[in-house]
Amino acid sequence: MDKELIIRSGSDHVDFALLKDGKLIELHKDEGSNNFSVGDVFIAKVRKAVPGLNAAFVNVGYEKDAFLHYHDLGPKLPSLLKFTKSVSTGKLRDFTLNKFPFEKDIDKDGKINDALKSNQSILVQIAKEPISTKGPRISSELSIAGRYIVLVPFSDRISISQKIENKAEKDRLKRLVKSITPQGFGIIVRTVAEGKKVAELDKDLQNLLGRWTAMCKKLHKAHHPSKVLGELNKASSILRDIFNDSFTSIYVDNEELYIQIKDYVHEIAPKKESIVKLYQSNVPIFEKFGIERQIKTSFGKTVSMAKGAYVIIEHTEALHVIDVNSGNRSNKEKTQEETALEVNLISATEIARQLSLRDMGGIIVVDFIDMTKAENRKKLFNHLKEEMKHDRAKHKILPPSKFGLIQITRQRVRPEMNIKTREDNPNGNNGEEVEAPIILIQKIKQELEELLRKDYKKITLNTHPFIAAFLTQGFPSIRSKWFFEHKKWVKILPRDAYTYLEYHFFDKDGNQIK
Repeated sequence: MDKELIIRSGSDHVDFALLKDGKLIELHKDEGSNNFSVGDVFIAKVRKAVPGLNAAFVNVGYEKDAFLHYHDLGPKLPSLLKFTKSVSTGKLRDFTLNKFPFEKDIDKDGKINDALKSNQSILVQIAKEPISTKGPRISSELSIAGRYIVLVPFSDRISISQKIENKAEKDRLKRLVKSITPQGFGIIVRTVAEGKKVAELDKDLQNLLGRWTAMCKKLHKAHHPSKVLGELNKASSILRDIFNDSFTSIYVDNEELYIQIKDYVHEIAPKKESIVKLYQSNVPIFEKFGIERQIKTSFGKTVSMAKGAYVIIEHTEALHVIDVNSGNRSNKEKTQEETALEVNLISATEIARQLSLRDMGGIIVVDFIDMTKAENRKKLFNHLKEEMKHDRAKHKILPPSKFGLIQITRQRVRPEMNIKTREDNPNGNNGEEVEAPIILIQKIKQELEELLRKDYKKITLNTHPFIAAFLTQGFPSIRSKWFFEHKKWVKILPRDAYTYLEYHFFDKDGNQIK
């Protein structure tokens, strides 16, 4: 499995495309203007407590107050409040916590009015970015993420990632981390720490303690509200969270960003520094790696898949609905049940990719094609779980219902990636929109493959002159590629009378193929 990270730099944003074996699986955008990213820490003021919600609204500088539920306060809230006040007033200059006297924990089932008061200063961390009409969701249980570990102030717990399954390795990591953890801090050991030596873990820990100290120094003169600890830049945070030995290359089209990323990779994985490459070509980087084409074909309402199957993705305020369709496929050798299973398995793979690619969160309901056999429904369920195993967002999948529906809940911490793929209709000026031409080419290719499977001897494609030129010009042309792939030549005739997106197939006798 090859993983590539392609980074495109614009004047006001940076785009990150993660490819697995050439296929786009994640897309991120860093606009630089997002002051409320997950992980950012703010010194803020409590606006008001709402007993009915057992929560407080906190002014973090966003147009809408952030929401802080009682369960997100953390048991060590009194210690945090005392520490924040002491540091802000300049009374406390030792930020190590080893001599700081901890307060009694709050009651886990207590009331918000007993814990917080209006106009009180508090350190909070963004847990969920502003989405739709809602302000940020925040937590006062702080954590600072590193490459191998996560530092948790005002804690004494050492936790190991559940994805590390080897008990001996878990015990080894717990023993090593315990020996280097300073008093007053807890540690969460991340999955990528598996097999790492104590020196690497300690280097990561010292870096995180340095960030904690830098944040505390800001508190004395900080305005309320203001950001006192920002997440790493997007490139570094993505690499920190997803980088591993399966990465084969990282391409960057901006020299300044290239140097930053090369330095960061040198820091976290010196042996992999050589895979960071500066892209220098007149062809745009996303065009070169086929990402632009994949974006156009992956973010629409309808997503086409192999063998004519497709899924339709609908969004509502409450949930996402995905409908699986078999398309115009027909195979005499297979029963309806076998066909349904084949389409469902293909769709499950694509749906897992779509959830990650669009960063869809909340409740997702998938309407798969009905299957009568229980073993087939179980096979589909297990396949979907396996495909989503590498999804970084927390998620839960319920077994298929009697109606063939599978329900998924997926953690939503930032707005869904939404890219407009439809374009103005070139045939009219009434504001109507149509699918992008690149999607038309894909539809033509899929229909052609379906016809070739039905063993038509000669096929002629009639289409608009612009589309005909696009299919026949260049070397190798798209038509030539069809010939090399299927060993059959497709005659393409331009028709002036056709609209831009109109096309029809004809057989050897000149009859239109429906």
